Amino acid sequence: MKCLIIYAHPEPTSFTAALKDTAVQALHSAGHSVEVSDLYGEGFNPVAGRHDFTSVADAERFHYQSEQLHASKTAGFSADLVREQQRLQRADFIAMIFPIWWGGMPAIVKGWFDRVCAYGVAYADGRRFDKGFYLGRRALIGVSSGGTRERFTDGDAYGDLDRVLYPVKRCMLEYLGLDVLEPFAAYAAPRVDDDSRKAYLAAWQDRLLSAINDSVWQQRLRALANEAESNRAPVAGAAWAAKN
Repeated sequence: MKCLIIYAHPEPTSFTAALKDTAVQALHSAGHSVEVSDLYGEGFNPVAGRHDFTSVADAERFHYQSEQLHASKTAGFSADLVREQQRLQRADFIAMIFPIWWGGMPAIVKGWFDRVCAYGVAYADGRRFDKGFYLGRRALIGVSSGGTRERFTDGDAYGDLDRVLYPVKRCMLEYLGLDVLEPFAAYAAPRVDDDSRKAYLAAWQDRLLSAINDSVWQQRLRALANEAESNRAPVAGAAWAAKN
């Protein structure tokens, strides 16, 4: 399987980095190919704008989706976006690894979705969810938190983790057609002892290998290959929110 790790943390000695390193080693050791989008390490720019494009659809009015669609037809994306889009397009399995900051993902991860998952490249009108470009492929979110497990439960301070991660799970990953698994969380990672952190890493490795080596999912991925390819057919017409 071809794996893409989307990793976001500015500190290479962080526990989030340990989650990323464990994922790379485990997946490689199991015989899978692995690419890492190290967003901070590679200096990824999360801010969208005209700099995303080497071609122009409308010089008078900047409508982001229309420019994305035009770029998808004219090979008009900037080099950093071409690199990330190719990584995404190659991946059968995606692992997203980031810390929970202010009740969600770091802004750099949201910016990756904004810029990389472009209209005409990752989705289009009517080609979302069960009609998505990446139908049948699988995603797993791995997070670290400062808050304890109890804090991330219904009725406590932050609410259930599934609710916290809903925008990522539903409105980003599933939106693209991906099968999204139950997230993995290393709760209170800065507070627990070394044995607890080692146990987190072992459990994370088990989750990854169980997810990617699942023969039932692999069969589903193969069965949906033609449908997914059809979903990715070039988009005709204008972006749905473009000015008439």
